[in-house]
Amino acid sequence: MTTSVSTERSTDPSATDLVSALTRLFAAGQAATDAPTLATHSHDDAEWAAYEPPIAVVFAESTGDVVTAVRFAADRGIRVVPRGAGTGLSGGANSVANCIVVSLERMSAILEVDTDERLAVAQAGVINDTLRAEVAKSGLWYPPDPASSAISSIGGNAATNAGGICCVKYGVTRDYVLGLTVVLADASVVRLGHRTAKGVTGYDLTGLMVGSEGTLGIITEVTVRLLPLAGREERAVIGYFPSLVAAGDAVAAVSRAGIVPAALELIDSTCIAAVEAWQGLGLPDGVDPAQVNTLLLAKVDERGEAGDESADEIAAIFAAAGGSRVERATEKADVDRLFLTRRLAYPALERLGPVLTEDICVPRGQVPEMLARIQASAASHDVVIANIAHAGDGNLHPLIIAPEDDPAAKERARIAFEEIIANCLALGGTVSGEHGVGLLKLPGAATELGPRVVDLHRSIKAALDPAGTLNPGKAFPAAPLTRT
Repeated sequence: MTTSVSTERSTDPSATDLVSALTRLFAAGQAATDAPTLATHSHDDAEWAAYEPPIAVVFAESTGDVVTAVRFAADRGIRVVPRGAGTGLSGGANSVANCIVVSLERMSAILEVDTDERLAVAQAGVINDTLRAEVAKSGLWYPPDPASSAISSIGGNAATNAGGICCVKYGVTRDYVLGLTVVLADASVVRLGHRTAKGVTGYDLTGLMVGSEGTLGIITEVTVRLLPLAGREERAVIGYFPSLVAAGDAVAAVSRAGIVPAALELIDSTCIAAVEAWQGLGLPDGVDPAQVNTLLLAKVDERGEAGDESADEIAAIFAAAGGSRVERATEKADVDRLFLTRRLAYPALERLGPVLTEDICVPRGQVPEMLARIQASAASHDVVIANIAHAGDGNLHPLIIAPEDDPAAKERARIAFEEIIANCLALGGTVSGEHGVGLLKLPGAATELGPRVVDLHRSIKAALDPAGTLNPGKAFPAAPLTRT
């Protein structure tokens, strides 16, 4: 893997003329070319994914601004890389040579909350938690909740079909997107989808755009379906396990029992120690972090006896699988505190060094085997691999930590990364459950999809973006892959 770290914009006279022409199209401060801005907007949070500095960064403040930027680029044969909050973990927002980055971060208005139809319309730059808080004022709930919900944007969530902690029961972003406003590669604007509870007119172009990672169009507005906020009564069940595999056995047993928890999250000892060292949230009295290998956190949200019965059954399954100190929490503060540990796991690990993040998803019954194979990869390649997971739906996030200044360790990490993907596919899994393919998963995506399906992707791309203007080289192999 190679990574461009240059932040110098070209001093070629033609490039200077290009920048001058671009800046004249926008208000002051909307088209930036200074080195710090180019540096911070050249890549997302994926480690070791390649990028090149853009010609400029355009901070769109309306759909019209996006149209102007795309038309400018298309007329001059340059590329456009759309960017939300930049929290991605696969390189999907990384800039490429001869491109402008179009940032949607300033498009942060919630345009409508319709309580009768239970929907909201938000610009692409609205932060997930901001939308959730706003609709809660009307007694409504937007379920998709990626761990980055406090910093990731709705447009980016839609572009990657983000999942989250509660998606095991409530589904992922695609399940809540009713409609989109999209700027296409020819700078035309289309409005896809509907505002009604049902709608099957024509092809599902909304579904096609969700998860397309900005390669088919730039999402500027999102219409989302909402659920009632009332009617949920949360309970948490926690269990401490002696090994990853034992925790995986508990996950598989919950699935076999037909229980669909609102969340079922896994955190291993490396993550627990990192969060404790950083935040000191504190484990329950009598629990020694040194004796805990893996923590499982389950959440059920049925009301009354149904919720009690589900929580009791999960607790019994945890105990039977070897869990100790299996406890229940019913107070909202306790439930939120426990799940805060899960949300803080990734940033806590980043404090230890660069983190190469996996995002595999395997059948739930294969979770124990996949966790065992991840441990084997860590041992055989002498790398540190921490594990967090949306275990209830088989979405695992092995996090490989390797020092930036140790080329040998980075190479071992790369080999372990590829081995984990190969093992995932061998067990019937997919290389990306929610982060998107971006750049990091292109080889795995090629293997998973196969030549004919990759050709279908290329045909769709060619139909909507024949010049390859939008986010080229992302989401699927656009050409035969070579190692860099």
